[in-house]
Amino acid sequence: MTTTVRTRVAIVGAGPAGLILSQLLADAGIDSIVVDSRSREQIESTIRAGILEQNTADLLRAIDPDTRVDTVGHRHDGIELRFGDEGQRIDFPSLVGRSVWLYPQHEVLKDLLALRLGRGQDLRFGVTVDGVEGGESEHPVVFASDARGEHLRIEAEFLVGADGSRSVVRGAVSGSRADGYFREYPFAWFGILCEAPPSSEELIYSNSGQGFALISQRSPTVQRMYYQCDPSADAAAPSDAEIWDTLQARVPGTTLNEGPIIQRDVLRFRSFVAQELRRGRVALVGDAAHTVPPTGAKGMNLAIADVVLLADALRALLVTGDERLIDSYAERALDRIWKAQHFSWWMTSMLHVTPDASDFDRRRQRGELRTVASSEAGRTYLAEGYTGWPLATDSV
Repeated sequence: MTTTVRTRVAIVGAGPAGLILSQLLADAGIDSIVVDSRSREQIESTIRAGILEQNTADLLRAIDPDTRVDTVGHRHDGIELRFGDEGQRIDFPSLVGRSVWLYPQHEVLKDLLALRLGRGQDLRFGVTVDGVEGGESEHPVVFASDARGEHLRIEAEFLVGADGSRSVVRGAVSGSRADGYFREYPFAWFGILCEAPPSSEELIYSNSGQGFALISQRSPTVQRMYYQCDPSADAAAPSDAEIWDTLQARVPGTTLNEGPIIQRDVLRFRSFVAQELRRGRVALVGDAAHTVPPTGAKGMNLAIADVVLLADALRALLVTGDERLIDSYAERALDRIWKAQHFSWWMTSMLHVTPDASDFDRRRQRGELRTVASSEAGRTYLAEGYTGWPLATDSV
């Protein structure tokens, strides 16, 4: 037995990209259906990092009067670059007039799910997409099944893949779920969550003689910290004491507040950009279209920049029949995507040490850090990329 439903826009994926897109479409009077293979509890309880660019925070405030970005989130006006025994604070407002907000992605999702469900969004959890057909036609079709094994057929005027790095929808755009530009880095992050007050008011990015570490926060009582490790590292192997010794050695000059480690994981570094972002009446946004290393804090912000462009294009297409913005969506989105890829690669390569690094490489890297820290132009470039470039204004 197959249930058939019809909508103007079918959105696969109830992450930040899919949920914000559904809100922007609703504001334009365009109905949508959002499906996700996870339960609401799984979406809200999967702990994810979150640095919101100025534009992202402003957008959340504009669409959601109940967003907690300013109550649970924390405004950060800078970061510290630490190299050896030296350090330089990068002051964002004085350099570019913008800031960032530390607000974890799972908290953003709690806000967005409450917003969309409260406004009557057709949002279906536990629905797995099995395939897509008709992307080149004016009515693409999504074939899916729910947790009980019942089949669902969604007929739409447009289909959006916001279904993450393992996107099923990507195959309908690129012809293959793996087709694209890919880079894997020879290192990873060993990450922990610990119960302790913050060790620093702002994030510390440290390139020490012992290796890279990032000192971050989650709340007044929980810290998030990372250090560079081998991609094959076993998250369960080191003792808590060994983890603290490693972190402390990599942040000279700062005494870390230690506490019980409540979560540990190994985060591999990958970059990916899909070969195509749109084909016919199917388009990709967010991790379905691209992934970046976490060093530049671009992931969720880049997804939301995609959505702003696509929402404008869909309004033009579905309200006035104007195809010009949807025809140029991929080109305009890719301009920002490759800028973000470069910024993320630059931050990553400047702060991490590759396994085959020579003494020359290490000294050159230290020279680069000093150049950025001592140059107003260098600090401004870092601040501009970290806090986010202005969102594109569509025009035809």
